[in-house]
Amino acid sequence: MNREHDDRPAVRIGFAGFWDGFDPEDNFFTWLLAPAYRLEIVERPDYLIYSQVGGGRRDHLRHDCTRIFFTGEQMAPDWNTCDWAFTFEHSCHPRHFRLPLWAIYFDPARLVKPEGIDPTAVLSRKPRFCGFVVSNPLCKTRNRFFHSLSKYKPIDAGGRLFNNIGGPVADKHAFLSECRFTIAFENESHPGYTTEKLPEAMLAGSIPIYWGDPLVGRDFDTTSFLSAHDSASLDDLVDRVVAVEESPDLQRQLLQRPWYRSNRVPHGADPAAILGQFMRIFSTPIEPVARRGGLGRALGLHRIPAEANSIRRRLVRKYRKLCTAAFQSGDQA
Repeated sequence: MNREHDDRPAVRIGFAGFWDGFDPEDNFFTWLLAPAYRLEIVERPDYLIYSQVGGGRRDHLRHDCTRIFFTGEQMAPDWNTCDWAFTFEHSCHPRHFRLPLWAIYFDPARLVKPEGIDPTAVLSRKPRFCGFVVSNPLCKTRNRFFHSLSKYKPIDAGGRLFNNIGGPVADKHAFLSECRFTIAFENESHPGYTTEKLPEAMLAGSIPIYWGDPLVGRDFDTTSFLSAHDSASLDDLVDRVVAVEESPDLQRQLLQRPWYRSNRVPHGADPAAILGQFMRIFSTPIEPVARRGGLGRALGLHRIPAEANSIRRRLVRKYRKLCTAAFQSGDQA
């Protein structure tokens, strides 16, 4: 586009602290913002979008511009170091926007169900009972449920964990598309923490069996899948799966229900709403927290919460690596 005829306002942005392989020029945020803004990705930006998952966990502290925090992990915004935040938390902070993690993986509009779906035809293409594509061995709740449901019928495990089909699947979507059910348990349970696991099953037309976010019903219609959070216990959830598996009518009823509440993309996942929040950020003049004075900042006390969180995350990450290594070692023995 010729800049002389480009009416989009210019915005100087930068990125810091993201995962390995993150491309500052080509990512969720640039896709979202580029239609409305002429983006200039620079080293000294006016707006820094940062996370704390990569090696440069403290890189954002080098910038004194407006800082916008993003995370998909269980990590609360540190308002001593950020001016705005996008997280999956249900927060009422005036400068926080709830952006659920699953919404950055695909176009949320794909889960809006069209009218006229034939659930009988959908089920006719699903020769497998239940799919399980997991590599992380650390979630005891998920492992226990897998073994409990396996007592009823064999589950096809296509990930590294409990693999029983000759090796990890090459195409997860194609594999789950053959399954009437999918065990879509998160690694952890936390309010608002819904990852791509649940929508992946939905996109494959496989009835999700879900555990993780106890508030999942705020985004998704829980009458369209089987949720542990609507069950008295995991054993009760197993009984519900068995009842649906043995009743094609119940399967069809579930598949006819919309995935979303009211069959509409949730506000936090709506690209127009997310873009609207960025428009608010870019049009709201504030004094960046990094430029505010005070004795605590002069002494570096504002960094204590971030340092404590960093130590905790490193310890958790090391523990997980050790457990995963032990699992893989035992798997190869």
